[in-house]
Amino acid sequence: MNWTSKTDFTLAGLSSDDRVKCFLFVIFLLFYLLSLYGNLTIATTIWVDSKLHTPMYFFLGNLAFLDICYSSVTVPKLLISLIGGSSEISYNGCMSQLYFYVSCCSTECLLLSIMGFDRYLAICNPMHYTTIMNKQKCVQLATSLWFTGFITSIIHTVFTARLPYCKSHQISHFFCDIPPMLKLACSDTFQNKLLILTAGGFLGLGSFFLTLVSYIQIISAILKIQGKMGRSRAFSTCASHLIVVLIFFGSISFTYMRPTSRYSMEQGQLVSLLYAVVTPALNPVIYSLRNKEMKGAMKRSIHKILYSKMYT
Repeated sequence: MNWTSKTDFTLAGLSSDDRVKCFLFVIFLLFYLLSLYGNLTIATTIWVDSKLHTPMYFFLGNLAFLDICYSSVTVPKLLISLIGGSSEISYNGCMSQLYFYVSCCSTECLLLSIMGFDRYLAICNPMHYTTIMNKQKCVQLATSLWFTGFITSIIHTVFTARLPYCKSHQISHFFCDIPPMLKLACSDTFQNKLLILTAGGFLGLGSFFLTLVSYIQIISAILKIQGKMGRSRAFSTCASHLIVVLIFFGSISFTYMRPTSRYSMEQGQLVSLLYAVVTPALNPVIYSLRNKEMKGAMKRSIHKILYSKMYT
């Protein structure tokens, strides 16, 4: 038996056809650049524009930074393999990728629920909003959700790293993730599966339930708005936010909340592309670029930069 506790792995990738790989490289490079540009622009604009120093934009800035980290954990390695680079990844590199990926995933679950709750308070309880969501409380919430994400990931990574791998060293994915890693283990993975279900129940389903309840309350409040224009605008914003939430939580649940024995490489890769590549690129468009206040802040920032260059 080829019993190895620490070894290099090979990522299966998305395709073995060179033409398909070239096409995918262009597509995912565009998504990655869009994600970097959009999220970096949003984070910088929120940072420099004092008018956006509010709870909503504070958490939006966190989401933008998180999405930069999210896509940067997996996409660069995918792009390298698509253009003919090595698809091998070291044991330490694999565990590092898994750690940062699960950290981002866990943190985003909590962050989306906090953002939904923030909007609920602003719309349904405006009289007490500034008292509840003061600067100190926002910083405490952000610190707590990042800390929880990192701690959750440490536990998952330790439990995955302690497994011996004596089967094929080819990971049936384009990055190191828990379900395909468990398929390679040659010891009992019951504790790992139990940990996934427990964390998924508390973080995933718990966050989704809180987000869903928040938006149900928001929609109920929107229905009471007088005037079709105000109602339709609010519904448009809510619907776009809900699409992001449903895509993210739906794909996360599909990946982690089902038995690993039913894991399919093709399905796993397709679903992972949604929340690891597509969602980080769509978030800037859905959460910010349709926002008049954000677009106004971006224009002010551009004018400041151009003005400073003209007179320096």
